Amino acid sequence: MSAIENSKLTVVGAGAVGSSVAYAALIRGSARHVALYDIATEKTEAEVLDLAHGAQFTGSSDIIGGSDISVAAGSHVVVITAGAKQKPGQTRIELAGVNAGILKTMMPQLLEVAPDATFVIVTNPCDVLTVLAQEATGLPPERVFASGTVLDTSRLRWKLAQRAGVSTSSVHAYIVGEHGDTEFPLWSHATIGTVPILDWVPRDGQPKFTVEELDQIAIDVRDAAYKVIQGKGATNYAIGLSSARIVEALLNDESAVMPVSTVLNDFQGVSGVALSVPSIVGRSGAFPIPETTFSDAELGLFRRSADALSEVAASLR
Repeated sequence: MSAIENSKLTVVGAGAVGSSVAYAALIRGSARHVALYDIATEKTEAEVLDLAHGAQFTGSSDIIGGSDISVAAGSHVVVITAGAKQKPGQTRIELAGVNAGILKTMMPQLLEVAPDATFVIVTNPCDVLTVLAQEATGLPPERVFASGTVLDTSRLRWKLAQRAGVSTSSVHAYIVGEHGDTEFPLWSHATIGTVPILDWVPRDGQPKFTVEELDQIAIDVRDAAYKVIQGKGATNYAIGLSSARIVEALLNDESAVMPVSTVLNDFQGVSGVALSVPSIVGRSGAFPIPETTFSDAELGLFRRSADALSEVAASLR
């Protein structure tokens, strides 16, 4: 895919996640110009140099960066990964206080140099931080949203595809709610091709899915990040790829359906909280799809997710 004409992406934060977003965006040609911004001068310049040295192999995209916020000037999309990273055993919510402070200071500064940008919050806990970022900027909710459960949904589809014996792209299923401990799959809409998930017969002689097995898969997906963090200290490649994919949907005006997290306004009775639901992502931003239906049990889980995040957001104000 070629980078759209003169599009500019700024990635804020040159840690494991931010560098991986920039790397994925360069390789995929997500934007014509990529900038990396972080207050750690030496680290940022080193990452930019390392990425620039591979420019011969990444098509027409170029990379700049540094510790001066002016590198973000004129950005069409800003992906925010800056903040303290999740430590082994630390929940995403425990991170909230530290990262809320960083974001509240930074958002107005970024908006000043990139007034027309759409902002994608990747820093955790991304849902809570999205509410704070939207308040700090006064932007409409479609222009400040989180990567949400796009990655969790990818993890879910990968696991289901392995078990079902089909390609990941043939699995249609979504994780919704908080990007974190109260997230859950919309099993009522999950299909392999057109076949409801519980009716699917694997071709390799394995039995059909059971409700208990699907419950366990949902737990594995929810806890996948903890497992990766335990082993290598951070999750970075998959979030880098999924963030680059969101950037492409925005810059190419794709109107792609993705489970990103926007501040909701009377979505299934939920308002003022950012939660992931299937949304249309294009040049104007991200718009939740109000016709999305939930089973009664799913609606209960969704409201539980909303309540959990409301509490955290209230504690940070």
